[in-house]
Amino acid sequence: MKSFVVSHLVIWTIFCGGIFCSRPASVNIGAVFTFDSVIGRAAKVAMKMAVDDVNADPRILNGTHLNLIMKDAACSVFLGAIGAFQALEEGIVAMVGPQSSSIAHMVSQIADALHVPLVSYGATDPTLSSLQFPYFFRTIQSDLEQMIAVADLIEFNEWKEVIAVYLDDDYGRNGMSALRDELENRRLKIAHKLPLSIQFDPNEITTLLNQSKLFGPRVYVVHINLDPKLRFFNIANKLEMMTKDYVWLVTDWLFATLDSFSPVNQTSLSVLQGVVGFRQHIPDSRKKRGFVSQWRNAHKGIPNGSLNAYGYYAYDTIWAVARSIDRFIRLHNNITFVVNHKNKPSHTQGNDLQLDKLKILASGSDLGSILLQSNFTGVSGRVQFNSNRNIISGGYDVININQNAMTTVGYWSNCSGFSVIPAENLKTKKCKRLTQGHKLGNITWPGGGTERPRGWVIADNGRPLRIGVPRRASFVEFVTVKDHQILGYCIDVFNKTLEFIPYEVPYRFMPVGNGKSNPSYDELVKNVADSVYDAVVGDIAIVTNRTQYVDFSQPYATSGLVIVAPVDNARSNAWVFLQPFTADMWCATAASFVMIGVVIWILEHRVNDDFRGPPKRQLVTAFMFSLSTLFKTNQERTISSLSKMVMIVWLFLLMVITASYTASLTSILTVEQLSSPITGIDSLIASNWPIGYQVGSFAYSYLTDSLYISKSRLVQLGSPEEYAKALKKGPSNGGVAAIIDELPYVELFLSKETGFGIIGQPFTKSSWGFAFQKESPLALDMSTAILKLAESGELQKIHDKWLCKMGCSEKTTSNSKPDQLHLISFWGLYLSCGVVTLASLLVFLLRAIRQYARFKRREKDIAVASSSEPSKTSSHCSQVLLNFFNFIDEKEEAIKKIFTQCDNPEPQVR
Repeated sequence: MKSFVVSHLVIWTIFCGGIFCSRPASVNIGAVFTFDSVIGRAAKVAMKMAVDDVNADPRILNGTHLNLIMKDAACSVFLGAIGAFQALEEGIVAMVGPQSSSIAHMVSQIADALHVPLVSYGATDPTLSSLQFPYFFRTIQSDLEQMIAVADLIEFNEWKEVIAVYLDDDYGRNGMSALRDELENRRLKIAHKLPLSIQFDPNEITTLLNQSKLFGPRVYVVHINLDPKLRFFNIANKLEMMTKDYVWLVTDWLFATLDSFSPVNQTSLSVLQGVVGFRQHIPDSRKKRGFVSQWRNAHKGIPNGSLNAYGYYAYDTIWAVARSIDRFIRLHNNITFVVNHKNKPSHTQGNDLQLDKLKILASGSDLGSILLQSNFTGVSGRVQFNSNRNIISGGYDVININQNAMTTVGYWSNCSGFSVIPAENLKTKKCKRLTQGHKLGNITWPGGGTERPRGWVIADNGRPLRIGVPRRASFVEFVTVKDHQILGYCIDVFNKTLEFIPYEVPYRFMPVGNGKSNPSYDELVKNVADSVYDAVVGDIAIVTNRTQYVDFSQPYATSGLVIVAPVDNARSNAWVFLQPFTADMWCATAASFVMIGVVIWILEHRVNDDFRGPPKRQLVTAFMFSLSTLFKTNQERTISSLSKMVMIVWLFLLMVITASYTASLTSILTVEQLSSPITGIDSLIASNWPIGYQVGSFAYSYLTDSLYISKSRLVQLGSPEEYAKALKKGPSNGGVAAIIDELPYVELFLSKETGFGIIGQPFTKSSWGFAFQKESPLALDMSTAILKLAESGELQKIHDKWLCKMGCSEKTTSNSKPDQLHLISFWGLYLSCGVVTLASLLVFLLRAIRQYARFKRREKDIAVASSSEPSKTSSHCSQVLLNFFNFIDEKEEAIKKIFTQCDNPEPQVR
C-alpha cells in the first residue's frame, strides 16, 4: 500500500511539473498609441516589422509566438485609458507606448496597479521618470536631456533671456520647467512664457506672437507637438517674425515632422529659413541601413508614413520587450497572472470593460528588473537603461534650415557638449562640459545673415526707456537741468555712447530731485531695481551694495574717496635746499669729502708732483681735489693705483648721493605742504575734528558703516562754496578740518579754488557708470560702446569740455612733511667706501714701513763699512717717528734711486 501511494505521488509530480515547466505557446504584449499621427504611422509599421522579425528569429522566445495587440488612443487621455484596459483584459505581459506624455501619465498608473511594465518610445515628459511610476520605461531620450542641450545652445551663443513657446499640457509644462532649471543654473532665464492650448488655434497663436513683439528678447524656444502643416511658423512668417534679429530654436518635434515629409513636401521649407533645432541622434550602422531598406519595402502604399526617429525607437522597443520576456520565461518557466481582490470592483453589471477580469502579472517586478538590465545594439544605437529607467542618452543632431534644406551644423552629447563630430567618433572619452571648448559649424539665421544675432531689441511697446537723472544742486558741470534741458558731462558721455550702439535706443530723461539739494543716490539706484526707472544716468558711483540689485555699465570715469585740507606753499622757504638731507646725512657727507681729500693726498704725495710743494699749496690742493670731484673737473691727475681704486668707489657713492639729492629737492620744490597736522585717513579718524562730506554722496554711509566714524562728527556740505568756507574756518571756528569726497568732484573744486590740496592718495577705489536693471542686455552693449568711446579719444574730449573750462588742475597730492634722506638709507655705500679707503691706506703704510726698514738696514751697513766704530743712533720713539715721516715725505723715486746705488756701489780708485 505504501509503495502504491508513493508511485502515484511521483506520477502526479511529473504530470504537474510537465504542465508548469512547458513554455507558453504565445505571449501577448499591448500597444496603445494614436494610429493617425506622424509618430503613430511610423511606429505602427516599425512595431509590426519588429514583431515579425522577433517571431522569425529562433534565438528569441524559443518557439513562443509574440502577439502585438494594438489599441488606438486617438490623441485622447480617456480613449487611451480605455485602450489600455482593453489590452490588459487580453492578458498582456508588457505594454508599448503611448507616444503622448499626457496619456502616458494615465496609462502608467493603470500599468503600475497590475505590475505590467510600460515601455514608451515617444513620451518625453521628464516627470514620468519619478518614483511615482516604477513600471515606466523610456526608450527615447527624456526632455531633460534635450533641455540641457537647448540651455547649452543658448549659453553658447551668449544670450541672456528667451521667450518660451510651449503646449500647455504635461509635455509642454514639464519640458519648460526643466529648461527653466537648466537656464537658472547658467544664470540665464526664461523672460516670458507663451502657453498654447492643445487645440492649436491659429487665432490664439497670432495673438500670442503679436504680444511677444512688445517684449525685448528675440530668442524663441518652441516646444510643441508635431505639426505637419507647420501652422505655427506659417503664422510667424505672416507676422514678419522670421526676419533679422529674430532667433528660433526648436526641440525635436520639428525635425521629426520634416523627416516624415515626402521629398516633394520637403522642398517647401522657405517659412523655416534660419530655424535651428535638435533631432534625436541615431548613429549610422549596418543594422540601421538594413532597417531602412526593410522599411522602404514595407512602406509601399502607405501614405504620409515616411520614417522618422520614432520609428527606430519603436522597433527597438519591441525587441527590448521581447528579449526581456525571453529571459523572464527562462527564469520562471511560465507566465502567470493572479487576481487581486483589493482592486476588484464591487459592481460590474453593465460594465463592458469587465474590470473583474483584470489580473496582476505575477513577478511583474522581476520582468521590470530584467528589462532594466537590457543591453544590446539596435537600429537606433545602444539600448541600455540608466537607474531612472531612461535610455542612456545618445545625444542630438544640431540642424539648421537654410535655402529649403536641412543642414547638420554639429552634434551635442551630455558628455562632450557641442562638436562638429558625432560623439561616438570622438577619440577622447573624457567628458568636457566647458562651453568655451564647444564648436559648431556656420549657422544661417533668419534673414539670411551668418553673424550671430544679438538676441534682443528695445521693447517694441511704444514706451521709451525711462532714464532717471539726478538734478544736482552743486557741481552742476556733471549733470544739471537748465531751461528744461538736461546738460552736463555725464549726459554728453551717455549721448555720445549711444552713437556707438548699432541700433536705435528710444529713451526719455526723468529728472530726480528739487534742484536745491542733491538727491539720495542710493534711493535713485534702488528705484531702478524697483522698476521705477529702466536706467539711471549720472555721476553714479559703482559700489558693492549697489551691484547687488542693479547692473552697471563699463566705468567711464575713475573715482575714489580722497581727503581735502588747507595747504600752503613750501617754496617760500629760503633754506629749502637743505631739506633733502637730514643733519646727520649732511655731516657724514662733509666728513667724507675731508677724508677723501686727506687719503688721496697721502697716497699721491710720494709719487705725484701735483700733490707736493709748500704746505699751504698741498693743503689747498688736497681739499680742492676732493670738492672738485662733485663737478667732475679735477685738474690734478692721480697716479697711484691705490688712489684710483679709492676714486672709483668714491665717485660711485657721489653719483648716488647727487641723484638722490636732486630728486628729493625737485619733489620738495613741487609739492605743497599742509598747514594742518592731518597726514591721512588714520590720523583723521583718530582725531575728534569735524569732517565734511557732500550731500547725497555714498561717502556718508561709507564713513559711518565701514570706518565707524561718529555721525556727530560729519557735516554735510552742499556746494563748492560751502567747501571753501568750511575749510577756511577750520575746526576751531565752526568749520571742518577736512572734507572727504569723490575724486572728480575734488578735482573740479581744486581747479577753481587755491589754498587747498589732497592729502595722500585715494583711500578707496571706485568708478562711475550707468545703472541698469538686473540682467539688462543694454548694459553689456553700453559697456562695449564706452570702451569704443574711450579708444576713439572722444571721452577725453568730453572731459576737457566740461571739467577743464578754467584749465585742468593737476592732482595736488600732499604729505605732512618732505621726505628727507637719512643716513641709514646710504650706510651701506658709506661703509663700502670707508672699507676700501682704509684698506688702501693700510696697504700704503705697510709698503712705506717696509721701505723704511730696508732703508735703515742699508744705512747701517754703509756706516759699519766706512768706520770701525759703530755709530751711535738715538732709539727714542719720537725720533723714530720723525725720521719715518721725513722718509715718507721724500719722493718714492728718490728712495728707489738710493736703493739702486746701494745695490751697485762704485769701485774704489787705488
